[in-house]
Amino acid sequence: MDLEFFDAPQPFLDVAGDLLASDPVLGSVISSVTQRTARELADGRDSWAEADAPFDRWWLAVRDGSGAVVSAAMRTAPFKPYPTFAMPMSDDAARALATALHERGEFLGGANGALPGAEVLARATAELAGGEMVSDKATRLWEATAVDVPRAPEGTLRPATEADAELVLAWFTAFHEEADEQAGREPDPTSGEHNTLDSILVRIREGVEWLWELPDGTVAHLTGSGLPSYGVARIGPVYTPREFRGRGIASYVVGELTRRGLEAGHRMCLFTDRANPTSNKIYAELGYELVVDMAEHLVTVPPTP
Repeated sequence: MDLEFFDAPQPFLDVAGDLLASDPVLGSVISSVTQRTARELADGRDSWAEADAPFDRWWLAVRDGSGAVVSAAMRTAPFKPYPTFAMPMSDDAARALATALHERGEFLGGANGALPGAEVLARATAELAGGEMVSDKATRLWEATAVDVPRAPEGTLRPATEADAELVLAWFTAFHEEADEQAGREPDPTSGEHNTLDSILVRIREGVEWLWELPDGTVAHLTGSGLPSYGVARIGPVYTPREFRGRGIASYVVGELTRRGLEAGHRMCLFTDRANPTSNKIYAELGYELVVDMAEHLVTVPPTP
């Protein structure tokens, strides 16, 4: 088994592309993030400079004894604790990755992705660092091969425009904070995906952010539906402000965007928080089926005396 690190997205995709394409739902996070980064660099931008991380981002291909790529991971999250995200990975590969990072002096504060590999990586990291592993957020990856779109509420589904950018940015932030509340966790404004107005404008120009507008023109809901990667598009985030909940807007919008994706020939997936029974129930009723459970594990170390 060999670990092959990359410091740029395209060489990684050249090596790991067949693996990502062979299981594009499981690989959807890695492939979509990596392809977005490649597009960004091709456009002359590099948002990683804004992350202020104490390490250089990387991608990883895991090769078996025959040289075939059998797993992949990345450390590209621009927010603390800068967690990794990994596809299913053997225990041996996870321990080898923990050792490799430890030996080069790179502390890994969090490991996200498919179980049990993500947990093994975090536990091995904690052991090497003399710290402790803490289970944080448990998630589920779902796929819909068919969808039952509910009746549409009053209003209109439309793509977000650049004039909506500040609202979309505010709702991205609110989504992460309220997701913690709904799952019974203390809201942590430093967790989750961090966005800027520039990054939101990129998403809007890609046509991946959608809004629900009430008959009086009030915008009442946001759902993202990402660009396909290896034929898979991922729904999220899904956010309705409190005052507009209970009208069936989220169920309809997710169902409709899923229907459009399936009709376009894409495979459609999304993540839920396992601690939020409402979202799990809603998406199951739409036709989404469980693919795999994932989780993020944090690694803490005692303070230096």
